[in-house]
Amino acid sequence: MHKATIWLSKIILLGAELSLFFSCAEDATEKSDGSSSAISSITVAGSRTVFASSDSFSSNGVYAVYSDGTKKSLSASLCSFSIDGASYKTGTALSSLAEGEYAVKVTYSGFSTAYKITVSSYTAPTYLDNYVSISSWANKSKWNLANTHDPTVFKWTDGYYYMFGTDASYGNAHEKSTTPGLHFQGKRSKNLVDWEWVPGIMDEAPDWVVEKLNEYRSAQGLSSISKSEISFGFWAPTARKITVDGVTKVRLYYSIVVDNYIKTGAKTSTAFDGSWTERAFIGCAETINPNGGESSWTDLGFVVCSSSDRGKDGYSRSSTNDWDAYFYFNAIDPSYFIDDDDSHWLVYGSWHSGFALVRINPSTGKVAAVDGDDYLTGNVTGDFEMGEPWSPSGTKDSPVPSELISQGYGTRIFSRGTSRWQPSEGPELIKENGYYYLFFANDALDIPYQTRVVRATKIQGPYYAIDGSEMTNDVDGKKNASTNIFPIVTHPYKFSDEETGSGYGSCYGWVGISHCAIFDDGDGNYFYMSQQRLPANVAGNAYSNAIMLGGVRKIVWSPSVSNGTDLWPMVLPERYAAIPDDYADSISEEDLYGQWQHINLAYSYGNMDEASDLTLYSDKTMSGALSGTWSFDEKNQLLTFVPSKGSSVSVKVCREVNWEAFPREPTLVYAGTHKSLSKTYWGKQVSNIVE
Repeated sequence: MHKATIWLSKIILLGAELSLFFSCAEDATEKSDGSSSAISSITVAGSRTVFASSDSFSSNGVYAVYSDGTKKSLSASLCSFSIDGASYKTGTALSSLAEGEYAVKVTYSGFSTAYKITVSSYTAPTYLDNYVSISSWANKSKWNLANTHDPTVFKWTDGYYYMFGTDASYGNAHEKSTTPGLHFQGKRSKNLVDWEWVPGIMDEAPDWVVEKLNEYRSAQGLSSISKSEISFGFWAPTARKITVDGVTKVRLYYSIVVDNYIKTGAKTSTAFDGSWTERAFIGCAETINPNGGESSWTDLGFVVCSSSDRGKDGYSRSSTNDWDAYFYFNAIDPSYFIDDDDSHWLVYGSWHSGFALVRINPSTGKVAAVDGDDYLTGNVTGDFEMGEPWSPSGTKDSPVPSELISQGYGTRIFSRGTSRWQPSEGPELIKENGYYYLFFANDALDIPYQTRVVRATKIQGPYYAIDGSEMTNDVDGKKNASTNIFPIVTHPYKFSDEETGSGYGSCYGWVGISHCAIFDDGDGNYFYMSQQRLPANVAGNAYSNAIMLGGVRKIVWSPSVSNGTDLWPMVLPERYAAIPDDYADSISEEDLYGQWQHINLAYSYGNMDEASDLTLYSDKTMSGALSGTWSFDEKNQLLTFVPSKGSSVSVKVCREVNWEAFPREPTLVYAGTHKSLSKTYWGKQVSNIVE
């Protein structure tokens, strides 16, 4: 495996002694306005403080200082540079520099100035993206983020980030597990780049699932199903570190799906029996040792299950193409949220009528009973006594099933119109800048899967898209009740500068990027993690779309209008690579000059958004994918595009690794949106040479 070692350089403006002389044809005593004044010195200014050896060398701004005190910016092509006595041109790679301290000297027409460079080491990630060759269970120690699906992430007291997820792996390798913790297996990492496998929380479905299922089947007049006859699915956990009653622990909610028909109880692998599949269940488990496997977890049992507003008997289905769902709230994809006032909440739902919100008793992890009339702000008095998971009246197509609310199954906070089969799932809730941001997965799982975000000022909503469309009480379908809810956070995409044949796998782009975990590092930095899939038929592999790799990406906050203060969370196009902060965040205007790949991340069902060339010139003009002018707010690291036609857009610029390059190397990337655009902008610099 190729290992790319990349050297970083921290520039500190200091005096230094090095000799290099350069003759310039320009008259040093004549300024650009034609007046005469002698140069007294040259100086260097700019905020770039760090380089990588695989970067091309670029200078800070060089200025001629005249005897009358005025300054004139000098083109780098008119100056000469040396590093440790060796001549360097802008655009030259710094790969020859080893760890240590060096002096950079700038010379113009006999005048010179200097500064020093401190070099430290950094290694870019080298693990395979196309991990088929190590996909077997015997190779699980080599997986890193391979076989990641529907992740949840939290940071534990041992300094590790832990991730647990849905039972899924390429070739069903996880089914060959012989170690404790077969279901909801996970990984852990201290840097969000290098991950090691950890066992899951259980070896088999808890008995309470079977007992609850048969309790409800009996109430419906249906025969019981034995555990051996049930086809279980183990899906989409959510976990948080909590401190309750003085004890710090991990609380994890999980989904168990019963893949049997309601009418006969037969597995869905048998002949269709004219009914919907059985309900799903959400349970809860806790531990003080998330790396300990099945024996370290305590199962707390039933929390909530799928519920219907069509009574006990409304489960008939005309065919498997009938999407007029029996269940109103589908009890999968829980998201656990703890508010500033220490109130605990669970959001859940997938494809059936939207997302539900329930309040949680912090002490027990169960649905909470609350005193007074206000469920949102009342005091928790204990556990709610859950009612039956169907409305007594069997009301059909009720916009707000009040019986299910009163029976403890939740209040709907998100909807995609009147359809009972809505292409949204995987809700994830965070609070920042005074808003509750609700991320969710959009569309079919394989290729179209992407992520959107809406927000509200109250946890129960109403939630709004960036253009003001309401998504909580949207029952008439008039505004944005389709797939086009904005902003787009992720979408199938492909940069066009990839190195083919590298074995990394990224040269084919990524699809199915969704069902995310949103988490922070404790210092105010948010991250996005989800599965991402290779497209179909990569490298002749008919099953390549089943290759699911975990992708951690940094979240940046981008204005909804150019240079505005109303911020929305955007995800960077390239994965997080643990580049040191002083390097990742030190970006000057000069760094932006060069060739870029620009993506209009616009919605297109089942299609990849592909990149186009964009050039940013030193005179603040641009051409290619965008034409017009650009500017850079160095303090806020905001690049603003001012197109010849249309709205100006400000995007957040960061330094990440170019995962498509071989070897992988640091580069600049950006992400941003605009409330009047039905797209998100993603970009990646591929060269700082302007041809």
